[in-house]
Amino acid sequence: MKTLSIIIPAYNEEKTIATVLQKVAEVTLVNGMKKEIIVVNDCSRDNTEQRVKDYIRSHAGENISEVSQSTNQGKGAAIRRGLQAVTGNYVIIQDADTEYAPEDYNVLLKPFLEENLKVIYGSRFLNSQNKHSYRSFYWGGRLVTGFANLLFAQHLTDEPTCYKLFEADFLKSIPLRCNGFEFCPEVTAKVAKRGVKIKEVAIRYYPRSVEEGKKIKWIDGLEALWTLLKYRFVS
Repeated sequence: MKTLSIIIPAYNEEKTIATVLQKVAEVTLVNGMKKEIIVVNDCSRDNTEQRVKDYIRSHAGENISEVSQSTNQGKGAAIRRGLQAVTGNYVIIQDADTEYAPEDYNVLLKPFLEENLKVIYGSRFLNSQNKHSYRSFYWGGRLVTGFANLLFAQHLTDEPTCYKLFEADFLKSIPLRCNGFEFCPEVTAKVAKRGVKIKEVAIRYYPRSVEEGKKIKWIDGLEALWTLLKYRFVS
């Protein structure tokens, strides 16, 4: 039986992490697929770690593990650390907030399995019912996506999406160096340079505000553009 490994990088998400874990745990995957949930606590300064430990303790029957970073290194570093612990056949990234719906795992898994893909992205922009929190984030995401398409001959609508599903061995074979939010452009660039056309499917999106804990900033958009440009010419 196949297993989907779900990497959840978490930094100061005490308000939402237990809710996210519950939502992930409640999803029944297609084809009877099992779940492996890996939470990477990126040296949170709040009670995120305790919330995770409490959840694991009270849900002993679920396949959940927690890895703690000794210093705060960023989302990319947390994903790389989580990838080391992956034992499943497939990997998806799940943010520790409630912006994305874990029920959409199956929306990605169905075409992924049917078409024998190595990677598939969930696009927030393909779902016309989705709302977006700030114009700057909306247009920033569009700019990064367009730049990725231009550099790597893709046809993406949502490069910075969180929901990226991979064949585990394929993702592990990619030498990632990211520490922060540049995980997305780095992995997109390196997947594209292997000649893979990235398929997208529409997913749901429930944006939160900066006041509610949204962490990405405009400077991360510039970092994404630079990362795409850099990996267009270097490995």
